[in-house]
Amino acid sequence: MIKTKNGKTAPQYVKQAILLWFEEDYEKIKQIKAMTGDEIDAAYIADESDAVYDAINEMRCCYSDETNLPDRQYSRHYECKEVAYQFDDGTWVGWTYWYGGGKHGEPNAVDWIDDAYFVECVEEEKLVVVRSFSIEEDNTNANPNA
Repeated sequence: MIKTKNGKTAPQYVKQAILLWFEEDYEKIKQIKAMTGDEIDAAYIADESDAVYDAINEMRCCYSDETNLPDRQYSRHYECKEVAYQFDDGTWVGWTYWYGGGKHGEPNAVDWIDDAYFVECVEEEKLVVVRSFSIEEDNTNANPNA
């Protein structure tokens, strides 16, 4: 059985976000947010605009967090890492981000949306100490060769 949250599969969450990506019409945004999973699939297939293509690429590579989860897939032609995105309702969806491939590589042609999956994320604040060093200004021994 395919796992769903709020009546949508992980790929449908991604498709809905893509449909919303460049939408500016408030009524259309409300309509898209109210769609069922099947309606999202139908709208996604029907929309072949350049905005959807741009949103797919932006979401695939620019708006995700690295998860450090083990790679779920493998290709001898590309490198990959597992990434995730948090949606407005707090749901996290992950997918395999493909990159590389050399001169003739086309990692954005790999279908990543249909392989999306739900992930859990636990956030915790941590205190981090960062040390920055510089040479003191009035230091006569700064250059021993002088």
